Amino acid sequence: LSSVLSLGATKDMGKMLGGDEEKDPDAAKKEEERQEALRQEEEERKAKYAKMEAEREVMRQGIRDKYGIKKKEEKEAEAQAALEANAEGSLTRPKKAIPPGCGDEEEEEEESILDTVIKYLPGPLQDMFKK
Repeated sequence: LSSVLSLGATKDMGKMLGGDEEKDPDAAKKEEERQEALRQEEEERKAKYAKMEAEREVMRQGIRDKYGIKKKEEKEAEAQAALEANAEGSLTRPKKAIPPGCGDEEEEEEESILDTVIKYLPGPLQDMFKK
């Protein structure tokens, strides 16, 4: 690989100095070989990292088993199963509990808050809001 790089570098230097561009009859073949070598290196690298990740996953699973830890996916699956089990007999979604004092009284409550604020305003401002 280094011999290919040095060859290319000297050709480029010749071009910069004003030399004629050399026509390489095997240029396409060399480029194809270089691309193939790059693809092969990439595949080897991916295989290496896949193997390393598989080894790590085996180690992680051993630790999970030892300490009784569950994977995130397992936790989510269990939570979903629990929700489905709770809703099994119901045709509608579960109703949310409404705390006491909430509901239709909200409008009255807002008015009383406004009245309370008006009480603490100076006299001329109170008159403006009452009109």
